[in-house]
This record gives sequence, C-alpha cells and structure tokens, in this order.
Amino acid sequence: MALWGMVIDLDRCTGCGSCAAACQAENNVATVPHDQARMGRSMSWVRMIHEVEGTFPNAHIRSYPLMCLHCDNAPCTYVCPVHATYRAHNGIVAQIFPQCIGCRYCMAACPYTVKTFNWFEWEWPEDLRNACNPDVSVRPKGIVEKCTFCSHRLQKAKETARFEDRPLREEDYQPACVEACPADAMTFGDLEQELGRVSELAESPRAERLREDLGTEPKVIFLRPRSRHEI
Repeated sequence: MALWGMVIDLDRCTGCGSCAAACQAENNVATVPHDQARMGRSMSWVRMIHEVEGTFPNAHIRSYPLMCLHCDNAPCTYVCPVHATYRAHNGIVAQIFPQCIGCRYCMAACPYTVKTFNWFEWEWPEDLRNACNPDVSVRPKGIVEKCTFCSHRLQKAKETARFEDRPLREEDYQPACVEACPADAMTFGDLEQELGRVSELAESPRAERLREDLGTEPKVIFLRPRSRHEI
C-alpha cells in the first residue's frame, strides 16, 4: 500500500502561484470577493508564503506554497466530533465534506492554519459556472475545506489500473498543483517506494518538515535552499 507524500524544493520555487491557481480550478474552490477577503475569509487551499531572509542590502525573499501537510499524527483528526476528517490508510488526511458540521475544532487544532471555513454560499461568476470540475462537489456554506491531494484523481487512477488489470503505478496519480508547477519544484509519489524519486528526496540532507518539534510528522517535506548559509 502506497504512502503518498510530497517534496517541495525551495531552490526551485519561484512563487508564481500556479499551484494555487491549479488547485482552485481542479477542486471547485470558490472565488471570494475582495471585501470578504479583507475580513480573512479566504478560500484558497494552497497559499503562497513569502519570507524575507537577511537584511538590506543582502535581503532575499523566499516563497513557497503551503497546503495541508497530511500529517501522520494529525491533531485535527483527534478533535473532530463527527469524524469528518481522518487519516486514511494511504496516508492522506481526508475530509468528508457532507459529514462536516462546521464546528471548526479541526481548524483550532491545526498548527499550520491550512484549513479554511466556507462562510457563505459564494456565487460563481457567470463566465466560470461551466468551468467546474464534475468530479468534485461544490461545497455548501458552513463546512471546513482543505487540500485532499486531489484524492478524486487517485480514485480515477485506481479504476484505470483495475480496468487494465495492472497494479497502480506511482506516476498514475499526480495532484493538480504538481502538474501545474512550471519550475518542477514539487514532486509527489510514494514515500515508501524504494529507489523512488520522492523517497530519495525525502532522505536528502536538505529535507526538513515544518515545526518538526510538534511531533505531527507531516508528509509534505521541504528542501531548504542551498544558499541559506550565505545569507
């Protein structure tokens, strides 16, 4: 059984936001009006983080995407009273949207603030109503949303492999953000596959997990910049 994870190379990431745009289009994430966004009601499942390292005149801006880290020891899965979020056997922290009651306990428990709450029935612009992905539901107001590693693509890949009477291959399943990255900064695959590209990158000396001291054991791993010691 695969253990899906992702490695993001911060030396390659340019902060273009293609991953966030692809995620929004693939998963029918609503577009929030400007006045609501100013109140913090963003619906982006992937947000770009910009950090300034060093001081003038040698300051550098580092950008990287942040989505649900699909922790092996995810705090959000312990506090949900209706079991709407749970860790699946393949390592993906799933979110059952119809089961969510909107209590937001999971948002309070998540140390990475990667979940969003659907405050309203957002109205889709007229020119975007026919662009919704039919494989993903449009969520109603009052529930918590988050990245699911495009798990609907995994189900489709499993069905294709079953129809072709073969095992599921690592390259059969890629989230939308990984496919859209023009810099090839994001690598997705089975963390337990020996000699696989993702498992090798995860063992790199540059590999680090956000707030590893918390013991959440995220499966989204970042490769720190090689030039950090020069700043």
